[in-house]
Amino acid sequence: MNELDISSIRGEFPALAGNTVFLDNAGGSQVLRRVADRVRDYLLGSSVQLGASYSASQTASEKVLAARRAVAALVNAPNDESVVMGGATTALMFMLTQALLAGIRPGDEIIVTDTDHEANIGGWSRLQQAGAVLKIWQVDRDSLTLELSDLDRLLSPRTKWLAMTWASNVLGTVNPVHEVAQRVHAAGGRVCVDAVAYAPHRLVDVQASGADVVVFSFYKVFGPHYAVMWVQHDLLLSLPSLNHYFIGKDVLPYKLQPGNVNYELSYGCIGIHDYLCDTGSALGASGTPRQRMQAAFDAFERHEDALAERLLSWLRGKKGVRVIGHASAAAGPRVPTISFTVAGQAPEKIVRHVDSHGIGIRHGDFYARRLIEALGLHTQGGVVRVSMAHYNTAAEIDRLILALDEAVA
Repeated sequence: MNELDISSIRGEFPALAGNTVFLDNAGGSQVLRRVADRVRDYLLGSSVQLGASYSASQTASEKVLAARRAVAALVNAPNDESVVMGGATTALMFMLTQALLAGIRPGDEIIVTDTDHEANIGGWSRLQQAGAVLKIWQVDRDSLTLELSDLDRLLSPRTKWLAMTWASNVLGTVNPVHEVAQRVHAAGGRVCVDAVAYAPHRLVDVQASGADVVVFSFYKVFGPHYAVMWVQHDLLLSLPSLNHYFIGKDVLPYKLQPGNVNYELSYGCIGIHDYLCDTGSALGASGTPRQRMQAAFDAFERHEDALAERLLSWLRGKKGVRVIGHASAAAGPRVPTISFTVAGQAPEKIVRHVDSHGIGIRHGDFYARRLIEALGLHTQGGVVRVSMAHYNTAAEIDRLILALDEAVA
């Protein structure tokens, strides 16, 4: 199998032709040219309402349906009707929990973690208005992981849902979602997984995950500011419609898409699927589109691990630096989202120094505020976060290290 042709890869992303080094990819990745081209083409050639009998409307309807099918293939959904699309992960999560509200009974238990982005906590917490009991699966302060033994103590016959992140957007840790799902299902509950920080680095497989709901945003995965939520088919059928009163609960996925999807952004997402397939083919992979996408992500992982270790090795050698998460790429499953603090220095000051070098990184809590507070990092302004993508280069990491070396000296 060939290795990534980084020059060719970077040519797919017009923004990378400039001088800025983009290392805030967990906040939002760069956008593929082919995604933007599809958005433009739809707006300029297919911008009509769907569902009419005239040919232009029929063509537009076919394009939007093709987009849904491409996204279903991307996440390995067995049925594209289970693919709900919307403006952002946060919006989709509120949509889901609103649909679940009517089925909540007093005493139903919902487990959330204190490592998640608030998108996968806030909506669930609102179910307390119906009598749900919110339980917190807390990160272990020493290992900085979610320990399964702690989960076992939280599970009970009243467990209705567990919501968790597949990969932390601060720690970078990849969580054992499948094993968690098995335990929760054995207790009679369901699982909702936030894959926002995972999907840019690993090929999402909703079936293999064991989860009942998986959600993530395309703007973290080389696409437009848009999102997808896969819901297990029988579960989706059971939910009430949140659309107009005459849109029944059997109208999938429209019943959870009030106002319908964004047509042009949906169509643009086909470009993500095609890029991954083409990248896998360029690496020498053959077979199904999914096999080619998997080859692409395998290569992404190897490249990103090397970049992450390049930075982590430097951080480990600096006095006063604390890596918040696994301190090496080999210490445990992680994505190349690396957070750290420096004794006696505010994260914002470090980031602003790096800004002056034309390098984009970030500081703060990244909406994982409960985690930052649990670790006692909120009083100093959170953490410095460097988040890489497969299109970053070793030279860019070296350029960052030089800037950081000045900032933390």
